[in-house]
Amino acid sequence: MKRVIFNQKGGVGKSSIACNLAAISAQQGLKTLLIDLDVQGNASHYLGYDVAKSEQLTIADLLNQTAGWFTMATPISRFPQATNVENLSLIPSSFKLDQIENELERRYKIYKLRDAINELDKEFDCIYIDTPPNFNFYTKSALIACEKLLIPFDCDTFSKQALEILLANVSELREDHNQKLVIEGIIVNMFNSQANHPKQIVSEIELFGIPVIKPFIPSSVKMKESHYQRQPLTTFAPNHKLTQAFVAIAENLNEIKANA
Repeated sequence: MKRVIFNQKGGVGKSSIACNLAAISAQQGLKTLLIDLDVQGNASHYLGYDVAKSEQLTIADLLNQTAGWFTMATPISRFPQATNVENLSLIPSSFKLDQIENELERRYKIYKLRDAINELDKEFDCIYIDTPPNFNFYTKSALIACEKLLIPFDCDTFSKQALEILLANVSELREDHNQKLVIEGIIVNMFNSQANHPKQIVSEIELFGIPVIKPFIPSSVKMKESHYQRQPLTTFAPNHKLTQAFVAIAENLNEIKANA
């Protein structure tokens, strides 16, 4: 299973959702990999990696390497790095992503991530990709490489407008490059159940005809605390209501997969 977490709007919790769903997958005994394609490196930091370290192999190194006549490319199996979560590996982000993007695009390396993931898929049960908050070369590469798309969503009018643009972009990319890509659903994040406006916004996005995955993720300081401790919720606060919401979402996603 290859799943990308993407929204063109920033601040919707992409990295938090990607890391926590990946950690739950790993806790369930599935060999899981998270690839951090966002130059900010939030997912890498969350899982205990410092993107400023120069000695580690990163996703930038993987995408930029070329096997020439006299050199051998680094084997893909060397790129996943173990994390503190059992069964969960990471290919960390890098500041070099910004530096090499134009060159990768010029050399038309848009399918390189797909080819790498097809190789990694032989080793891992689940692969998650965290993406930058814009429709750029890296996001397109991820959408081409994956089977399923999850869209994080926070409940405001700007998010609804961004969702409409995102769906148009994804539809065009799917038609041109990856007809197997399925929009698995929308994950509503930082939901305030006491206010009427979020409920109204959710009702409006349900009209788009895309599954809105339940339960909705509540706002909680526990998420920021888990970021600070660099531990996913399943290890940091396994019994907290926020953690249980993520577990329930993972179970619902599994049920959707089983019934597909």
